[in-house]
Amino acid sequence: MKTFDTVVIGAGPAGAGCARILAKSNPRVLLVEQHESFQKNDFSSAATPLETLEKFQLPEAVVGTFWQKLEIVSTNKAHTWESQTQLGAVLNFAKLREFLANQVKDCGGEVWLGCRYQKHFQEGGKTIVELRKKGGEKIAISAKVLVDATGPARAVLGVSHRNKSDFLTASGIEYLIEVPPEIYQQYANKLVFFLGHKWMPKGYSWIFPMEPELNRLKVGSARYHLEHQHINPKESIRWYLELLLKDYLKLSQPQYKSIDLHGSTVKYSVGLKDVYYRDNVIAIGDAVSTINMLGGEGIRHGMENAAIASKYIEQYLNNSLSNFQGYQREMRRRYGLKWNFSEQMGRKRYMQDSDVFIDKGVAYLQSLTVEEMMDILFEYKFQRLYKSFGKYLKRKLGFMVRDLRRSRKL
Repeated sequence: MKTFDTVVIGAGPAGAGCARILAKSNPRVLLVEQHESFQKNDFSSAATPLETLEKFQLPEAVVGTFWQKLEIVSTNKAHTWESQTQLGAVLNFAKLREFLANQVKDCGGEVWLGCRYQKHFQEGGKTIVELRKKGGEKIAISAKVLVDATGPARAVLGVSHRNKSDFLTASGIEYLIEVPPEIYQQYANKLVFFLGHKWMPKGYSWIFPMEPELNRLKVGSARYHLEHQHINPKESIRWYLELLLKDYLKLSQPQYKSIDLHGSTVKYSVGLKDVYYRDNVIAIGDAVSTINMLGGEGIRHGMENAAIASKYIEQYLNNSLSNFQGYQREMRRRYGLKWNFSEQMGRKRYMQDSDVFIDKGVAYLQSLTVEEMMDILFEYKFQRLYKSFGKYLKRKLGFMVRDLRRSRKL
């Protein structure tokens, strides 16, 4: 039986990122991925600030394209914020995961594709992990530390003891399409977010650019699995995707080519009450709700979580720790306040606000700079909203004075 110090189940950004860090100091690492190819579950929209590349040492080869504009569109309003320099990147999710996995191998670790986790148990003082390869072959290995990086499935530590009400669930679908060059150029360097009951009630939609040489766009929609306070939409998520294509992009086949259709569901533990560890098993990434439920961003947070978890795993392997309680405390301290506040804002925006209120919100945001918008969307500095309220009132007052002067002239 083969023995590893660390076995990581799931080769997403958190799992592969964790295995990469650990393999640099201890190559006795195994990264397990259920799919045979990283192209088979390319399910993330993958927009991120520019700092992500440097912070996690990611090469430009994993970037689909860069962007320097943000646009928000509601049912009746729209506004664009633009920077003179690049603000961020849209990552190629498949290439990102493949890069991280190759880094594991370059450091002496092992990566097994096409292997599905079955179970683990204790035997003779060892943790035995059973895997099943595609085709049915069973493999048993032993691990000193077992990492659950299986995302919302939480397959290793499990969630069978939890009530469904303990989780806030959302689902999303995304198209990767190839469009005419003149259409692509309209979206080549910006992220477009759609709010409001027309575009995606109970959630939001988006258009992100991808490979410019191929004129590809990502068009997606996501929504919460909750009842809305004002409306009860019957249409599917896919219906709203088609609406974006027809009503906003003004496209119909064969004007565009469908390259891929993918989707996923996330389950966020309300109050961050996830099971972070049990004995020598530790959970990371979406398996411990490392995703911001306001905008659904998870890649850089998963990789940051991987760095935190790796620190504790290394200490555990060196016999400096007897459990992962410190990891749980640090995660809740790091994310608890921001994530819970984002969750409450998301519930209000997507499940309570009327279309009129959402339109007014977009009008209010027009008073903010692009730097302030980046702080709100990616750093979750919501105090920017309140500090800019004076700017909004001043602008509104200016409009009122202008209209009053015009009426007097008439």
